[in-house]
Amino acid sequence: MGNCLITSLSAARDPIETIFKLPSPLPSWPRGDGFATGIISLGGVEVCLVSTFTKVWAVHEGGPGNLGATFFEPSPIPAGFFMLGCYSQPNNVPLFGWALAGKDDGGDPSTEALQTPLDYTLVWNSESLQIKKDGNGYIWLPTQAVGYVVTTSPEKPPLDKVRCVRSDLTDQCERETWIWGSNGLNVYSLRPTLRGAQAPGVCVGTFVAEAQGAASPSSLACLKNNKSSLSSMPNLNQIEALLQAYSPWIYFHPDESYLPSSVTWFFNNGALLYKKGDESNPVPIDPTGSNLPLGGSNDGSYWLDLPINETDKGKVKKGELQSSQAYIHVKPMLGATFTDVGIWVFYPFNGPARAKIEFINVSLGKIGEHVGDWEHLTLRISNFTGELWRVYFSQHSKGTWMNASELEFQGGNKLVAYSSLHGHAFYPKPGLVLQGSNGVGIRNDTAKSKALMDTGVKPVIVSAEHLGTVVEPPWLNYAREWGPKISYDTAAEIKKVEKLLPGKLKAAFKNLVKSLPSEVLGEEGPTGPKMKNNWSGDEA
Repeated sequence: MGNCLITSLSAARDPIETIFKLPSPLPSWPRGDGFATGIISLGGVEVCLVSTFTKVWAVHEGGPGNLGATFFEPSPIPAGFFMLGCYSQPNNVPLFGWALAGKDDGGDPSTEALQTPLDYTLVWNSESLQIKKDGNGYIWLPTQAVGYVVTTSPEKPPLDKVRCVRSDLTDQCERETWIWGSNGLNVYSLRPTLRGAQAPGVCVGTFVAEAQGAASPSSLACLKNNKSSLSSMPNLNQIEALLQAYSPWIYFHPDESYLPSSVTWFFNNGALLYKKGDESNPVPIDPTGSNLPLGGSNDGSYWLDLPINETDKGKVKKGELQSSQAYIHVKPMLGATFTDVGIWVFYPFNGPARAKIEFINVSLGKIGEHVGDWEHLTLRISNFTGELWRVYFSQHSKGTWMNASELEFQGGNKLVAYSSLHGHAFYPKPGLVLQGSNGVGIRNDTAKSKALMDTGVKPVIVSAEHLGTVVEPPWLNYAREWGPKISYDTAAEIKKVEKLLPGKLKAAFKNLVKSLPSEVLGEEGPTGPKMKNNWSGDEA
């Protein structure tokens, strides 16, 4: 089992020069049931995560950064387990990956969960590829497979090289990220088609090779967790240990005027509940949100707003960093082989957007402003080992997944995130990210400052349904908006900006405005975390 937990490379010449490891060793996790034991039973088949590899073949051109890709076999595989498919990744990033190995769990002796393939089909070979490569590579598709076999010989691999999985233990999969491509072939990583807290699909860590007349993602499958038990999920003590190990540091821009606060601080400092048809009688909100209307849907019947008094309103807009808390949502993902830890941060106010029009920077007035801003990061943690593998950075209505090997860390294995000026989108690195093209777009500026939030100091676990013991705060089940919907003269706001621009830049600015999502051109508060699609589903 220990072989599943060590990252190494048993190959001499390898284009991937750096093997990624987290900055600090993993801690000893508190005792529990099946979390971080190295093996997970899916019902019919047991699987082990193998992050040690032997290089099979490499190509040195094409793919991300035109640096090629390398194909590996998981090795060594623990006794009793079998390879389910090979692993591949681009050469432009450190070696950091895994593939599952499997064995029959012995639950049904009348039928085998894993079998040797009846035959192989040659999907593609590199013989006609006129670029830098380590000899020739051959990609073979076993019958009824969850992964390919890669060789350096035109001879078919031995039938006992890999195992295929009984169809009732598999689920549909789809391609995810591009690994490499050249001469009519494209290689992608794979993930289950249906993903979410209730979805049973399990990622195998393998890839799909798409060539003309060759296999499509439908020719491969992922695994499926057939067990109703979530014993591989962390218990409460283990969740708290994970937060202490990985909880992010969030840096705010030096010019940020609108900082986060706790929800309780927002309620205690004059936030008001409005009801449609009775707008003249707003109601103060209980510190826990117990008097908020719960249930229902976002039907416009209720909304929250800032205090009426201008002095109090200005105070609440700025937030109160000292009171801020990270609100934690824990859920199973990828058939409970991973745990997603959502880290939600609340801001009382989202500031105005700023645009870059070639060499001129301008504020967009009211455009982009709204009351009540919810942003989040999601940590994806392996239930085999407790290791952090990926992090999702929410960025306005979308976001970005980053591998742990691409992140900045501080104080051990705590990742660093940067909150953009006024808009509060999260980014993994400081600097400017421009939403636009050709030097025209919405600015997302991030930088380190003395204003920072250690999300591990006062985390509050607000939801972990698999435990059945976490009591959700009332405000979490408030389905309406955390800010009012306000209509204003968008054209007038745009004209104010146009007056500041030279004639030749006015057209570029008008094109930028046309490209903005409708929710930016107006003021409307968002719904809370539990109302987002990613609460029970996967990140977009």
